[in-house]
Amino acid sequence: MKIELTHVYLMPGMAANPTIFEHIKLPESIYEIHWLEWQIPDKKETLQQYAHRMCSFIKHDNIVLLGVSFGGILVQEMSKLIKVKKLFVVSSVKSHHELPRRFKLLKATKAYKILPTQLVSNIDLLAKYAFGETVKKRVDLYKKYLSVSDKTYLDWSIKQVVCWEQEEPHSEAIYIHGDKDVIFPHSCTGNCIVLKGGTHIMIINKYKWFNENLPKLIES
Repeated sequence: MKIELTHVYLMPGMAANPTIFEHIKLPESIYEIHWLEWQIPDKKETLQQYAHRMCSFIKHDNIVLLGVSFGGILVQEMSKLIKVKKLFVVSSVKSHHELPRRFKLLKATKAYKILPTQLVSNIDLLAKYAFGETVKKRVDLYKKYLSVSDKTYLDWSIKQVVCWEQEEPHSEAIYIHGDKDVIFPHSCTGNCIVLKGGTHIMIINKYKWFNENLPKLIES
């Protein structure tokens, strides 16, 4: 008897391409993985409108949806529009209350409108925006994973993060966070799986944990 595959859709974080998931491997007899990619938004597109557009890339029913960082915010919005079997939010936030103070200050002062996103052709600056750390010796790694440097996209993305309005955690989401995450340091509280030593890029450097535990969490 042929087992019906569970389709797993993966959404990368801000400015990242889906190769951040290259080491995520699930049993192929049970799961089929699909990578989602960032699309360039219209400047006035709302996050909800963008989520609706991204749902058009979902080609199966009752899927597993996983998003990292800003992608974790996006998949929470997408899951309000489509039926999902499981929703995973990795290295992200459960509500706007968990956004760090500097993000809230950007919102209050509207300073996100004047951030120097035109400079992100500088890979070191882009790494700081996306991963919370400078490149140092890992420049080739970051060049590989960070490829979405369009100014319209970055301006829009930063605004959507700092202005996100979700009040309460998504009731069906499984939140997974690292205790060394410097981008979202306040997200380990409440109903959350905490990875010791996990940073904002733990989907890349702690992939073995995800490969081992995602199937259990999907089927639980």
